[in-house]
Formats: sequence, structure tokens, C-alpha cells
Amino acid sequence: MRLFPSDRYRLPLPEGHRFPVEKYRALRKRLEAEAAAGQALEFIEPHAATDEEILRVHKRAYVGRVMAGTLTPAEVRRIGFPWSEQLVARSLRSTGAAVDAAAAAIEDGIAASLAGGTHHAGSDWGEGYCVFNDTAVAAREMQARGMVERVVILDLDVHQGNGTAEIFAADPSVFTVSVHGARNFPLRKHPGDFDIGLEDGADDSTYLAAVDAAVDAALDGALGGAGADLLLYIAGADPYAGDRLGRLSVSRAGLLERDRRVLAAARSVGLPVGIVCGGGYCADIGAIVEIHAGTMLLAADLLAAEGK
Repeated sequence: MRLFPSDRYRLPLPEGHRFPVEKYRALRKRLEAEAAAGQALEFIEPHAATDEEILRVHKRAYVGRVMAGTLTPAEVRRIGFPWSEQLVARSLRSTGAAVDAAAAAIEDGIAASLAGGTHHAGSDWGEGYCVFNDTAVAAREMQARGMVERVVILDLDVHQGNGTAEIFAADPSVFTVSVHGARNFPLRKHPGDFDIGLEDGADDSTYLAAVDAAVDAALDGALGGAGADLLLYIAGADPYAGDRLGRLSVSRAGLLERDRRVLAAARSVGLPVGIVCGGGYCADIGAIVEIHAGTMLLAADLLAAEGK
């Protein structure tokens, strides 16, 4: 299975910043060890997303401020990262990784970015550690290349993808599905095509029932019953019970079962799946890494079972 890591593009953060950027390097190293032991994983440097790709989703004035470092203080606070040239480079590579993973998934069946899930970035804003919306850019780029017509974005991060919902609100060719904490960030949610908000403390059984409903919507109810050509899957680690920002009570076994249900359902109908990591804020970085690694290894095993 092809994987697109972007952790070599460093993101300098102040000491004590709560975003666990080190998880991406640790995830790559964890999966490299699996590859060395015989797991069929291929690591590929992603391209930097181009202006053309990004401007299909984001407004030129916002992109210009990001690139030039002229974001207002309020915009910087909303994003949550201090501006730097490294932030721009990292954001472009992470977005490019989602595009590359989507293209590889269409060819292979499943592929993944080892970062991303930047679903709070809207058409003219960044927010919540998200500068550019990687799955939105990937969806638009696959359509522009003529590789797909209809896309489903299945967002199983614990936070609702308000930016994704805003970007595609008037676009029937992209169907947005989300299962998230009803009382969690963002407090003002932009409604997507199919949203399920869970109360704080939801456990495995409650969560997996919501996932089943979301998968049904993604595969059966999406796009007026016409079906989809590509599923972009945000496989957040933050519904985990040990997550500092998640507020749900889902076990690691429950999250792996979530991934199994999503991937098995999609592949049973031949739907390509491009995976991005989504959030994870557990104080134990190792737990985040194991959740994301479990997603990737399960996907690789499914591809191997298909003979790919």
C-alpha cells in the first residue's frame, strides 16, 4: 500500500504547544518497522500542492496572505499555529499528500496520507490547526483530472468538519458525512450533508452504531443514489477515550473496528479509499501512533487479501 508522509517538513511550535506534531514522525517510523518486517508498505514523498490545486478550494486573497505571511493576528490565533515559512511548506506537502493518496487509491484501491484531515479550513479561513483543507483539495483535483465525478468525504474525526461542509455546501458532486462530538469544537458547526452529533461519553456501541449509519449514508444515500467514485476517509484518533480533546469514551479496539467496517464496506462495492489521519491529542503519543498505525495496517492487509 502506498503511503505519503510529510513529517520531514518540520513544523516549528513554541514549547508547551498542545498540538502533538511529533506523532507524525513516530507514525512513519512505526510503519517503516512494519515494512522492514515484511509488510507491503511503500513510502513516497508527496508533492507540494500547487496554486492551481489550492485555488480550486480556497479564495485567492486568503491563500495570498498565507503564502506572504500577512495573515492578521486574529487569523493566526484562529489557525492556532504561529506563521512561518516552515508552516507554509508543511501545509503544502500535507495537502499534496492527500492529493497523491487520492490518486493512488483510485489506481490501487486504498492509499493514505500519514498526516492531514485538515477539515476546519474553509474557503477563506484557516482554523483549529488547519491551514488548507486537504480532502477538499484532493476531491477537487481528482475531479479536475477527470479521474472521478462524485466524491464522498467520510469524516470520523471527533470534531465536525465545518470547513469541508462550508466548501461543498452548494456542490452536489461532493457528499459530506460526519460523526462527531455534538458539544465539542467547533461550537458553531456548518451543517454537512449527513451529520451525527454524539453526546459526551459515548461508548463503543453507541459510536459504532453511528458509524454504521454514516457508512450507509456514504455508500447508499449519497448523491441522490447515484453512488460515488471515491471515498476520502478522515480516520481521526481523537474519539479515543484517552484523548485530551475528544470527550468520547471509545476504546482502541472500537476505533479499529470502526476502520474495519468503513474499509470493508467501501471495498465490497469496489470504492477506492484515500485515507488521511485526522486528529489525535492523547498525552500518550504512543497511543495515538498505535491507533493510526492500526488503521494503516488494516488497510494494507485488506489490499493484500485482494491480491494488490
